[in-house]
Amino acid sequence: MSDKAKAALRHVGDPTPASPAFAHFDRATELKAYRDMLLIRRFEERAGQMYGMGLIGGFCHLYIGQEAVVTGMTAAMRPGDQVITAYRDHGHMLATGMDPRGVMAELTGRAAGYSRGKGGSMHMFSVEKSFYGGHGIVGAQVPLGTGIAFANRYRKDGKVCVTYFGEGAANQGQVYESFNMAGLWKLPVVYVVENNRYAMGTAAERATAQSDFSRRGASFDIPGEQVDGMHIHDVYDAGKRALDWARSGKGPYLLEMLTYRYRGHSMSDPAKYRTREEVDRVRQGRDAIGYLRHHLIENGWATDDDLQAIDAEVRALVADAADFAQSAPLPDPSELWTDVLA
Repeated sequence: MSDKAKAALRHVGDPTPASPAFAHFDRATELKAYRDMLLIRRFEERAGQMYGMGLIGGFCHLYIGQEAVVTGMTAAMRPGDQVITAYRDHGHMLATGMDPRGVMAELTGRAAGYSRGKGGSMHMFSVEKSFYGGHGIVGAQVPLGTGIAFANRYRKDGKVCVTYFGEGAANQGQVYESFNMAGLWKLPVVYVVENNRYAMGTAAERATAQSDFSRRGASFDIPGEQVDGMHIHDVYDAGKRALDWARSGKGPYLLEMLTYRYRGHSMSDPAKYRTREEVDRVRQGRDAIGYLRHHLIENGWATDDDLQAIDAEVRALVADAADFAQSAPLPDPSELWTDVLA
């Protein structure tokens, strides 16, 4: 690994100073954030187990390690703001409040799933929760999110579309076409680059000429900033600032979330391009859930018993979702002919 890559990894693994966003988190907000992040992790752990058992087919990209990004951004959003993302999407679904039963049922291809068992891991939607996918084509959600923001501007409804994509997708041409339109028309969209350091099998700094992704919007007059995506307070603070900017009519904003995924790119990826020591160092030194747990206890807002009780509640919720998904009926064969645009 190059010195540049090592420096970037240290930025994620090392402690960072306290954020001014602490002022925005009271006890109830912080406990909810802890529970939400824990739900995402426990859900993804169970999804990984079920995939290994052959209960989930197709592709499956886990969000383990990145929980603070979507949880912090969701906390900063207003009701009605939209979310669109790529294929590493289960965490985003749960963060918007989608039912774990419905998400897990979709993963197992059941009729009770959010896409009636026809979308699987990468293609779920919930109009009720303003969640627009889940997209399997790399970078395809960026022009779609930009289009949602155009509709918001046209309707003057005060909503902002939060559009997530990875550092690998950041090199797609359609991303820059979207940036140009969003910057030109001052669209209410916040672009969130979840830079988890590695694309399918290559470190980001080996595959891009400019690895500071917060600068990618500069040619289109889009402001951007790098954020410690393992630190939920920093995520919330930056998210609030970006959302306020977009909502006020100033146009798009770009946030690069410096985060880290603990698992491979997908369930089929052995992740041999990095060492176990590297992964362990981030887990032990900068885990997003571990950090928030420490802060809750240190601040006197929760005891170890309180947090163990939350973990037990979350595990029971995930177990229920898994049981439901395995017992729910499969789609009727007639579903082959529904939801098809001819």
